[in-house]
Parts: sequence; structure tokens; C-alpha cells
Amino acid sequence: LYSIVRDFLGDSDSKVVFDLYCGTGTIGQIVAPNAKKVIGIELIEEAVEAAKENAKLNNLNNCEFIVGDVAKVIQNITAKPDIIILDPPRAGVHPVALDYVIKFNAKEIIYVSCNPKTLATDLQVLAANGYVVEKVKLKDMFPHTPHCEAVVKLSK
Repeated sequence: LYSIVRDFLGDSDSKVVFDLYCGTGTIGQIVAPNAKKVIGIELIEEAVEAAKENAKLNNLNNCEFIVGDVAKVIQNITAKPDIIILDPPRAGVHPVALDYVIKFNAKEIIYVSCNPKTLATDLQVLAANGYVVEKVKLKDMFPHTPHCEAVVKLSK
């Protein structure tokens, strides 16, 4: 899954990357060595602590991980992203957070989804606001179940 995200990202050199719903920050940390800055937001405090520790262990000094609800925290971020990574829970991206994603006007969005229904809904909103789906790849992370992960690259 992470290699798909990395391939979809392409050039992250000197770019500001937002990793929203970042969990333990793994995806953001994969792009951090080349990025100017990575800002991750996650609701679960233990996950953010693990993300901070992982960044420290990997000498990634350009990562900032913030605990909180993405829909609330994103309203206070003043940095402007070049790339946004979305990896929301099954419920999809909160509508307030999605509004901010659109307002940030990032050139690229990588959306990692475990729910095709909420992915489709969120993609409709993004498409209505000028984003175009460039690539889609599915990854079976849950063998012998009806579930799979989708990775979508969008651009403006």
C-alpha cells in the first residue's frame, strides 16, 4: 500500500505535505526525506505519540504531528500544502475538513480509502471543485474478505 502511495506521489522534493488522518504517520514519513515539511493530524493521541517517536528515531526533523480532530485542527493551520494525503476512517473525510482541503487548493491529493461508498462521495465533491482523478489502484489488504484499499491520485 505504501509503495503505491509513494509511486503516486512522484516528486515531493521541497514540497509541503499534509498527512490528514495520519495514524502513526507512516505515509507522511515515507515522503519526509524529500519534502520540505510534513504536517500530520490524527485524533488518537497514542498514534500521534508513536508518529513523533518514529520521526525522531528516523531523524526526520521536518515532521510535525498534531493531536486532534482533523475537521477542527485543519482550521488553525496556516501553512499551504503542495500535496495532501487523505487516509480517513470508513466514514470518509469530514465535510468541514473536505471544505478546507478544497480551500487549500493543493495541486495534488492522494486519497487512501477503505470504503468505496465514502470514497465515491468525497471524489464527487473534489471533482466538482476542479480535481481530476489521474490514477486509481486497489490493494487487497484483507485477503478472503470483501474489503480492499483504494489509492487515488487527484490533481488540479
